[in-house]
Amino acid sequence: MKNFAFTKINYILLIIGFAIIVLGFILMAGDATTEEAFNPDIFSDIRIKVAPMVCLFGFLFEIVAILWPAKNNSHAKQNA
Repeated sequence: MKNFAFTKINYILLIIGFAIIVLGFILMAGDATTEEAFNPDIFSDIRIKVAPMVCLFGFLFEIVAILWPAKNNSHAKQNA
C-alpha cells in the first residue's frame, strides 16, 4: 500500500475548512449600493465583522487540516 501525504481525516478536515470559508463569503454577499439608491446594509456587522472572521477561522482551520499528523503504523507493521 502506498503512503500518501494526507489521510482520510486530513481530507475530511479540508472539506470542513472549505465549507467554513464558503460560509464566510456567503455571509459577505448581498445587495450593493447603486447610483440610484444607497443600501445601508453594506455596513452591517455581519458583513464587515463576522464574515471576515469566519473566513479567517476557515483559513486557519485549513492550515490545521494540512498539518494534522497521520498515525504512524509503520512500527506496528515492522513488528508483525
